[in-house]
Amino acid sequence: MIIGIDLGTTNSLASCFRDGKAEIIPNRLGAHLTPSVVSVDADGNVYVGETAKEYGLLHPLECASVFKRSMGTDKEFVLSGNKYRAEELSGLVLKSLKEDAEEYLGEPVTEAIISVPAYFNDSQRTATKRAGELAGLTVNRIINEPTAAALAFGMDKQGGDMRYMVFDLGGGTFDVSILELHDFIMEVQSIAGDNFVGGENFTALLISIFLERAAVSPEDVGIRTYRRLYNAAEAWKIAFTAEKELELSFDFAEEGLIFKGEDGEETSVFSMTYTESEFEKACEPLLEKIRKPIERSLRDSNLSLADIDQIVLVGGATKMPIIRRFVSKVFKRFPGIFVDPDEAVAIGAALQCGIKNRDEQISEIVLTDICPFTLGTECMMHNGYFEEAGHYAPIIDRNTVIPVSRTKTFYTAHDNQKKVDIKILQGESRMAVNNLLLGEISVPVPEGPQGQESVDVTFTYDVNSLLEVEVCVVSTGVRRKVIIQGKDSRLTEEEAKERMEKLSYLKQLPRNEEANRLLILRGERLYEESVRNDRELINDAIMEFERALESQDRSDILDARKILTEVLDSIEFGDRN
Repeated sequence: MIIGIDLGTTNSLASCFRDGKAEIIPNRLGAHLTPSVVSVDADGNVYVGETAKEYGLLHPLECASVFKRSMGTDKEFVLSGNKYRAEELSGLVLKSLKEDAEEYLGEPVTEAIISVPAYFNDSQRTATKRAGELAGLTVNRIINEPTAAALAFGMDKQGGDMRYMVFDLGGGTFDVSILELHDFIMEVQSIAGDNFVGGENFTALLISIFLERAAVSPEDVGIRTYRRLYNAAEAWKIAFTAEKELELSFDFAEEGLIFKGEDGEETSVFSMTYTESEFEKACEPLLEKIRKPIERSLRDSNLSLADIDQIVLVGGATKMPIIRRFVSKVFKRFPGIFVDPDEAVAIGAALQCGIKNRDEQISEIVLTDICPFTLGTECMMHNGYFEEAGHYAPIIDRNTVIPVSRTKTFYTAHDNQKKVDIKILQGESRMAVNNLLLGEISVPVPEGPQGQESVDVTFTYDVNSLLEVEVCVVSTGVRRKVIIQGKDSRLTEEEAKERMEKLSYLKQLPRNEEANRLLILRGERLYEESVRNDRELINDAIMEFERALESQDRSDILDARKILTEVLDSIEFGDRN
């Protein structure tokens, strides 16, 4: 069985295509969204998703999140004394999604189509594929998130021509793509984006504003308090969708901070009134970062705003009213919301599964994608005075429809040159050193005067982000070829196998235990945040729940779970009768 996976910065979800339609696969807790969070305790128990998030509030140093932004890098996260790269943590999230899908579908899941931000470079895409392999999945294809979202939208069309822009603002990345739908052919015309702007940035900004108003330095806030503040800021950000003015309040008791209340008395709670218009004003620099990729995508496709028939919002962050107003102002029209912004990418990935399996329900759809970055090599160029080394020579320009093959001819740069070294580069900078080095290939050439010998360099790029580079010496016919699957992918095949064995010590909670563990963790967290009578109520309810679990009596467990949930809801949300 093959499934689609939206591996997100903030949340991830799985999907499938069966019985002629795409559907979201619920996780073990019955939710569609699984937080992209991983925690590991001292005993090697690994928590993923909502449970990991709750555990992280109690043990923040053993919790990792937003690691998608570090995909394809050497950054390491330390959890309970062990180091993990971003692809390994992502692999744990993917493994959890895989297990949930197998439980839901009732059959083994062996393959996946995984979405990535359109602006992910080759190293990041390879790291994503490696994460899938670490989870025990064969990654059939890597698909661009906006393309997946557009596929979800395009399936609702019954033919006709339309050009539209997919505005995809997720938790940690932003992509914008211009696509054209014509007689069941969906063609991507341009892609642009920023891998370091998303909903997380708006949350961080709100925290910064709140701490500044409270005259509290970020250095004075411990990591546990910061995580609680982060959760509060997320709720505030969402609340702006319904309220123009909010009362923002947070208890700094854990840090021993004291403020003057409205009545003049000392308190550990700081409160402030904040309006949506104030927040929108503060967000202007972030909105400007979002505007630039929009302009770039239009330039690359030689289009104007008037040429766009429809704007499609994708990604959880597009639910913020300031984002929707921003898009409306830029395009001078209201954007379209045709599918749930949180689920659009996963639905598109599921439809791609249907296309791969040649499902008769969607066999007419043809999807063309593009190369998001320019691919080329290093060369010498004459600057008007002398030959200057280190210039970038593009071979496949960004936004070229894939699969594609392009050839350029280069000549020897020096007298009596014995070989030609071809650097395989990815990026947009004029100078080679500023672009990403994917690999190198060398070929011997006969010695002779400068420029006498020539080599044909052929780049071939396919839909799975595989790059084949072939170099042929014109005079001798000698050829060298290499297939690039990503800049050294950080882990070789052998290292990946070793890592999978090492990661096997991690113990995933049984599916039927996770909901119970999550409820207890929530109770422990609220116990720490509460005082006096509330603590007694929580402690009594947790103990009763634990006794019911030990009894293994299903009826007792359900009754105790209901009581504990009601107690915690009453304390956390103030719904006391």
